Amino acid sequence: MIYICIPAHNEEKTIGLLLWKIRTVLVELARDFEIVVLQDACTDGTGDTLDRYRRVLPLRVLRTDEPLGYARAVEALLRDVTKRAGYPKRDIVVTLQGDFSENPEDMVGLIKTIEGGADLVAGVPDGSGQPAPRPVRWARWWAPKVMGQSWRGAPVTDPSTGFRAYRVVVLRKLLAAHTDTPLMSQDGWAANVELLSLAAPHARRIEEEPFAVNHAIKQRATRFQAFRTVCELFRLRGAGWWVPTRSES
Repeated sequence: MIYICIPAHNEEKTIGLLLWKIRTVLVELARDFEIVVLQDACTDGTGDTLDRYRRVLPLRVLRTDEPLGYARAVEALLRDVTKRAGYPKRDIVVTLQGDFSENPEDMVGLIKTIEGGADLVAGVPDGSGQPAPRPVRWARWWAPKVMGQSWRGAPVTDPSTGFRAYRVVVLRKLLAAHTDTPLMSQDGWAANVELLSLAAPHARRIEEEPFAVNHAIKQRATRFQAFRTVCELFRLRGAGWWVPTRSES
């Protein structure tokens, strides 16, 4: 089973198209799947859209009344899926955003790499497609500099993106060690770095797959804040998380 986990906050203009595209990709790939969306205190029509798609898709919807934010929403999705997965050594979790900035077609590479023996696969932007907005380019230039060795020692070339695939057993081991405390202390890119650092010791083999970020999507104003992102990354500087995985030792 492949579980597609999507945190969504006011994504009514993209979530329906995203869900249908995911269905198209996975039906063509001929894999059993379930889409799990966390509706994070949405105040627009996201909930109505999800209700309509629940009738025609294998879709599970989690709802919160108070906004969780990206990091806590991702954690809630991962905890829900890992509790229910029936075959943790075989089942796969894919995380992606609800704004369609990550193309579901690129999930195929992540999934097939897991099926080929990897335990964790990180999507890494390949720089193709539309140029990134200036705040994103600015933050990407600063990120490796402010994090220093905590960035350079990562098991993938860009640990900041949340477009990933995990073998469920990796997440189950990780979450078992964090039953009473939040997984991530920061949000956004920094949360993605933290999650990778926590999952890496439980993965025997870590790979990366290139993908094109779709910066041309302008269905809503961007929520990306470059300065805040860099500050959050700076708080992680010098953490020294990265340890050799079993395949590297």
